[in-house]
Amino acid sequence: MAQCVQSVQEFIQDSFVPLVAALCSEEAERLTRRNNLSFAELVRPFCRLTSEVHMRDPNNQLHIIKNLKIAVNNIVTHPPQPGAIRKLLNDVVSVSQPAEGLVANVITAGDYDLNISDRSVKASVPWYSNWKETLMELNTSTFYSATTPWFESYRECFLQSMPASDHEFLNHYVACMLVVSSSEPEPVEQFLKLSQEQHRIQHSNEYSYPKWFIPNTLKYYVLLHDVSTGEEQRADSIYEEMKQRYGTQGCYLLKINSRVSNRGTDEQIPDPWSQYLQKNTIQNQDCYEDYTAISNKNTDHLISDGLDSEIKDGLSNNFKTHPLQLDHPSGSLDSADYVKAAASLQDSKKSNSGTPHGACLTLTDHDRIRQFIQEFTFRGLLPHIEKTIRQLNDQLISRKGLSRSLFSATKKWFSGSKVPEKSINELKNTSGLLYPPEAPELQIRKMADLCFLVQHYELAYSCYHTAKKDFLNDQAMLYAAGALEMAAVSAFLQPGAPRPYPAHYMETAIQTYRDICKNMVLAERCVLLSAEILKSQSKYSEAAALLIRLTSEDSDLRSALLLEQAAHCFINMKSPMVRKFAFHMILAGHRFSKAGQKKHALRCYCQAMQVYKGKGWSLAEDHINFTIGRQSFTLRQLDNAVSAFRHILINDSKQPPAQQGAFLREYLYVYKNAAQLSPDGPLPQLPLPYINSSATRVFFGHDRRPAEGEKQAATHVSLDQEYDSESSQQWKELEEQVVSVINKGTIPSNFQPTQFCLNRYSDNSKFPLAVIEEPITVEVSFRNPLKVPLLLSDLSLLWKFQPKDFNAKHDGETKKQGTCDEDMVGTEAIAEFLINSEETKVARLKLFPHQTGELHILGVVYNLGTVQGAVTLDGIDASIGLQTGKLVSNGLSVRGRQDLEIQGPRLNNTKEEKTSIKYGPDRRLDPIITEEMPLLEVFFINFPTGLLCGEIRKAYVEFVNVSKCPLTALKVVSKHPEFFTFGGNTAVLTPLSPSASENCSAYKTVVTDPTSVRTALLSSASSADFGVGTGGSPEVIQVPLPDAVLLPGASVQLPMWLRGPDEEGVHEINFLFYYESIKRHSKMCHRVLRHTAVICTSRSLHIRATVCRSNALGDEEGRGDNMLVFVDVENINTSETGVKVFHIVQVSSNSKHWKLQKSVNISGDKENYTFADIVFGNEQAYVVEDNKQLILEGQHHVALNTVGKEAFSFPQKQELPETVLLKFFRTENTPVPARPTPEQLSNLIKTSLHYPESFNHSFHQKSLCLVPVTLLLSNCSQAVVDVMIDLRHKPTSSEALEIHGSFTWLGQTQYKLQLKSQEVYSLQLKACFVHTGVYNLGTPRVFAKLVDQVTLFETSQQNSMPALIIINNI
Repeated sequence: MAQCVQSVQEFIQDSFVPLVAALCSEEAERLTRRNNLSFAELVRPFCRLTSEVHMRDPNNQLHIIKNLKIAVNNIVTHPPQPGAIRKLLNDVVSVSQPAEGLVANVITAGDYDLNISDRSVKASVPWYSNWKETLMELNTSTFYSATTPWFESYRECFLQSMPASDHEFLNHYVACMLVVSSSEPEPVEQFLKLSQEQHRIQHSNEYSYPKWFIPNTLKYYVLLHDVSTGEEQRADSIYEEMKQRYGTQGCYLLKINSRVSNRGTDEQIPDPWSQYLQKNTIQNQDCYEDYTAISNKNTDHLISDGLDSEIKDGLSNNFKTHPLQLDHPSGSLDSADYVKAAASLQDSKKSNSGTPHGACLTLTDHDRIRQFIQEFTFRGLLPHIEKTIRQLNDQLISRKGLSRSLFSATKKWFSGSKVPEKSINELKNTSGLLYPPEAPELQIRKMADLCFLVQHYELAYSCYHTAKKDFLNDQAMLYAAGALEMAAVSAFLQPGAPRPYPAHYMETAIQTYRDICKNMVLAERCVLLSAEILKSQSKYSEAAALLIRLTSEDSDLRSALLLEQAAHCFINMKSPMVRKFAFHMILAGHRFSKAGQKKHALRCYCQAMQVYKGKGWSLAEDHINFTIGRQSFTLRQLDNAVSAFRHILINDSKQPPAQQGAFLREYLYVYKNAAQLSPDGPLPQLPLPYINSSATRVFFGHDRRPAEGEKQAATHVSLDQEYDSESSQQWKELEEQVVSVINKGTIPSNFQPTQFCLNRYSDNSKFPLAVIEEPITVEVSFRNPLKVPLLLSDLSLLWKFQPKDFNAKHDGETKKQGTCDEDMVGTEAIAEFLINSEETKVARLKLFPHQTGELHILGVVYNLGTVQGAVTLDGIDASIGLQTGKLVSNGLSVRGRQDLEIQGPRLNNTKEEKTSIKYGPDRRLDPIITEEMPLLEVFFINFPTGLLCGEIRKAYVEFVNVSKCPLTALKVVSKHPEFFTFGGNTAVLTPLSPSASENCSAYKTVVTDPTSVRTALLSSASSADFGVGTGGSPEVIQVPLPDAVLLPGASVQLPMWLRGPDEEGVHEINFLFYYESIKRHSKMCHRVLRHTAVICTSRSLHIRATVCRSNALGDEEGRGDNMLVFVDVENINTSETGVKVFHIVQVSSNSKHWKLQKSVNISGDKENYTFADIVFGNEQAYVVEDNKQLILEGQHHVALNTVGKEAFSFPQKQELPETVLLKFFRTENTPVPARPTPEQLSNLIKTSLHYPESFNHSFHQKSLCLVPVTLLLSNCSQAVVDVMIDLRHKPTSSEALEIHGSFTWLGQTQYKLQLKSQEVYSLQLKACFVHTGVYNLGTPRVFAKLVDQVTLFETSQQNSMPALIIINNI
């Protein structure tokens, strides 16, 4: 149970006090009413004695009474109605709420922070480690102060409002005060009348209530004197007369009202009555007489929940049936009266709370009243009780003889033999048995109750124990249960604890009251007393079980309070059971709700939520949050309700779709009501849908135009493209390269690479630049965590704009979206945006800046609603609203916002940043709007997607300026400048129109002498023609614009020659177009446009060329330094493109020193290149492509840099080096002869092939053509050489393998020989051919080593010159 202000001894003593009745004359009541108090209320704050009291027990032993309290009540002749008692208890609990603003007492233990009751108590329970030790503080800490004042108020009011019963005397009046005013004409006669009235009430059959302890009730005569208006001498004379008549110990003169009520405001008199008057006790007849008509059936359920009919109808109960589901009973006629009565009682409370009490009393009067109570107790009440105990004791002792035996014998004779003791379950219901007032059993009980009231617990226990036996023998179970109950309490309260607390007595009493006597009130009293006693003994588990056992369906309020106390027992145990605490707080909250105690229900659920949250128990969390939301809404705590429903929606809910839809509608309804309270306030944050802020992308510029026929727009950048860090770095390098060329080799310090699309991977540390009048597109990623669709309407961006212009008037002014003008920034809204269940969907929202300045994109604003008909719930027809083909909201939609908060990258550069957690800025949502800039669009016409390797194709590129300002300095840069070139300015060479197809050839035809077809054609070109003589980078190409300027709206078409890359495959070729504005801007100096061309190249020809020195050919001057050039052309095409035959039209050479057939004059201009061409013919082959006959032209390049080394038209694949064994040797001092060099070893053997240059064979008659070939091997050294000949082909590529497939060597594939010095050896071979063609027979590989050389491998000999043979078919 929760901690109480009082100790358990004080609580029990104050629960059972001597009752004194007060009977006042009208005049006396009038005197007390001057202080807004009745006589009983007047003396109530002073009814506790401040000193010890002594009395003697029947054995004449001195007995000390400490801290005695009496209760003075006005006589009420009607017993309280059960309905009124329930109403009173309900009000007592309702007005007692947790205090606010108290300083929290902190107890730290484990992981839980439990804000228990009216104060914050931090406790926690880690489930599996060290929690027993850490949570001992919950009991041992002096700071633990989790109190439940509403329970204490309920308990106090419950015990005071218990009606008097015949089976016990604790609630019977012991004495009666007769109060008369001194101002009455005949006070003595008035006393006589009051005495007669009291006698009539007690002894006549007209009144059965109240109950009196003994027939001879003590009457105490009080003369009330008003000091301010009355005559003191008259009062004294009357008092003297009273003392003579009633004795000095039977009367008292009480003087009050020492001054008038209109005292000065500067004098402050304490008001001790307020704390007592706030507790509406049942003795105030006015508080409950109006409620006697309330039936027992409705009182527990007819509490108004604070909702009017419209609101209650709107807040439909969509929550499915649950054991803890809230009950919403319908009202009735009685309930209306009840609510009206409750309201009137509340009004009376408010009026009483504001009325001063004791206005005519001084502190002296307070002391007089206190002295009066002490005199009454010392001289009147306690002597009377002492005398009564002695009389009862004497009567009982005298009856123990013959009378007692005769009584017992008579009873046995009539009732038979003695009844054997039976268990409580076997006993019959004899609760209706009544003893006569003079019965000795009742006398024992009466004496026990008197002893208990004056704290003589040992004698009381003895009497209770004796009476218990007699009652059980008579099977008077109601009486027996009462005796058992008080015997247990007396045993606990005995000083020194001579015997342990008999908890089984209480168990039996509770079971008897509840099951046999059907009296839940008495059972509840037992539970309240026993639970406090068990708690004081740290038996929290037993106390919790006792409290839970009494919960039932007959009283929700009682069950709620007991469940709450049981929950506190679990948290106070030596090993706190926090989960049980939370579960029982949920049960208590449910019962509080059924009892109409909405605030207490909300408090219980909130306390339990502290345990359930974050544990993965989503269904439990949903139920608690749903209930908290509903209760908060009922109490008009709309912010709390919105927060609770928000938690349901943002957690990963495991609810079915129908339930989630219900939760969502509840949230929207509550949110809408909350928003109506502050319609002009800022837009609140919405929980749905989720926004992945880090996935937000920002795109600057217009959307890409689609392709139109053969006219293809530049790919540029779009939001549909995935981010590639490698590609992004390539674009950055290209831009840096062109900027470096523009700035004469240096990159400006303020250079900022152009970024069109910003995302989580891009560099967002700098403010991005956007251009005025160009759209800014923000892609926001939404995720719907629910299983029901969400409909967002009127979705747009929320932004803040700060104009920045040197000539503007409003520089520095900040305007927000709510008050902004569309002239500054235009906002595009999406009318409807549907997100299906558990779907992630992106929305692209646009802004159109119309002024320069700083733009800050804050978030999104939208209306959140549900789709009607998406889930059929609550009888909604799914077809309603969907007939128009549009999404229709079900009417529940709220407007709110969500902020886009993006965390920058973690910093990890300096030591401080590495040792701490710091994040850099992310400014992708804070663009700077710059001045107007030109905007270029590039279109490619007839741009191919597939080419042959080396093929030359003509396309056209169109440049369009779509802005309002001219552009200049148009350049293009690419990593593959060899792929393209722009056509010249003369139409003869390269026509400027795509329609001029008659001049689409890449070559110019020159008419020459027919006899010189096989001779070389000469032409020269300077290095400037190649772009290398100006100092610039060859990759940056100036686009030849007319006048170097492209005006607004103008377009220019230029031819572009393309050459297919030498390697087959798919090639991505990046073009970066660079251009500037004529005006120089401070923020943006240039702009770029990107294009990625994808070309798929196919195999065509493979060229291998070798240059060797020739001693046979002499030049014109007779020198023999001419070269022989061998060119091997292989067709490696796989006929995928329809090309089968290639015609070699021309072979050209380009060199500073050499030309074909003729030597270049070395002494001439070495800066010029000479082109020498040999034309073979002008035959052409056609290819059918797109139903058109096309002439494919192309060229291959082979760079000959080294004499004797074979060169290829495209790079060869690197072969893995052969594995070489490691050799370990010991160094010796003997001189080692010099070893020949690798170059010498590679020239040991010279080879030559002898064969016919042309061989004719009829393949129709014989498919195999055999040609004899002689291989001559010459040993050029003076030593003996081991030779190995390998005839197997060693292809340099996969293509070469296919080419050699039609030619092979027959016979032995390897030969091993030994040649002596200067020996020549002839080896006869046979070559086999299956097709006609030109073949290279120079494939044998020759390896040689010296005989005396210690090595495992021979050295490969230098290959001979290509040996070409022509195979013809006849």
